[in-house]
Amino acid sequence: MLEKLELIQRRYDELGRLLAQAEIATDPGRLQELGREKAALEDIVDAYQQYNAKGKELAELEALLGSPTDAEMMALIKEEVSKLKQQQDELINRLKLSLVPKDPNDERDVIVEIRAGAGGEEAGLFAADLFRMYSRYAEAKHWQVAIIDSSQSEVGGFKELIFEIKGRGAFSRFKHECGVHRVQRVPTTEASGRIHTSTATVAVLPEAEEIELNIRPDDLKMEFFHSRGAGGQNVNKVTSAVRLTHLPTGIVASCQDERSQIRNRMKAMAVLRARLLDMEQRKQSESMDKERRMQVGSGQRAEKIRTYNFPQNRVTDHRINSSFHNLQQILDGELDQIIDALSGKEQVEQLEAALT
Repeated sequence: MLEKLELIQRRYDELGRLLAQAEIATDPGRLQELGREKAALEDIVDAYQQYNAKGKELAELEALLGSPTDAEMMALIKEEVSKLKQQQDELINRLKLSLVPKDPNDERDVIVEIRAGAGGEEAGLFAADLFRMYSRYAEAKHWQVAIIDSSQSEVGGFKELIFEIKGRGAFSRFKHECGVHRVQRVPTTEASGRIHTSTATVAVLPEAEEIELNIRPDDLKMEFFHSRGAGGQNVNKVTSAVRLTHLPTGIVASCQDERSQIRNRMKAMAVLRARLLDMEQRKQSESMDKERRMQVGSGQRAEKIRTYNFPQNRVTDHRINSSFHNLQQILDGELDQIIDALSGKEQVEQLEAALT
């Protein structure tokens, strides 16, 4: 780790020299780029310099321990040595965290897509439970939740549901939710009391800013249609629902939740931008379709990131091999304990990768 920090210190010094050069000062783009890089390294370099300064002080004091002195002075030196070692440990922990690469999407708003998987109508009801769980969690954080598009099942659940959550840091808290969620419980329609297993898939996309993606009007196909499902006479009579197709990629986004055609178009465009941003960010490794299948799987019962077991009052996250015995509280939106554990695991893995 110290070798890595030394390289960062050298790069920081190099950036300082580059920013002082006349040709850089007259190039606004290059100046901004190097300035951002230098600013991103400042906290790491500051902590590293403090660590080195404490190390020099410590070496000087430890040298005094070997010289003849009175008992009172020796006690003071030992006390100061102990204090400096504790400060160095704190700086090391700070440096470890600072080396973990920050996800550039962490501060973004999110678009969440929930789809019923295996299990018929029970899967749709479970999809509705997940939406309620995420909504309550977002509301506790004082974030805004708005449905973009939905398809209800006959018994009150959802075949699919797309909604946005607006709030600083929303993506950092929701990004670990993508995958297959499995529920084990006795459905209300089950007369014999048998436990059924159903699934729902969750996809989480960071919402893109309009300025990030240049979507040409000629690349868009826009269609208007009557909204389906509940919504009152106005929704059903007026052609307010909007479907957008990005012709170069074939990506489709629609919204029918609002009575206003303009607001539906804005929401559909937000989904389209998020999907295009997601595609761009994954393009370097493999195609979007393959990544999307990897993220949510096929919805089959064997593929799962988390199990909600009602008979045992247990929620198990299989990525961290941890169980939580407060199922109802979790479904009521108390997700922080699980999200914190997943974030901690991610930080450890990223730190190991950064130091390799």
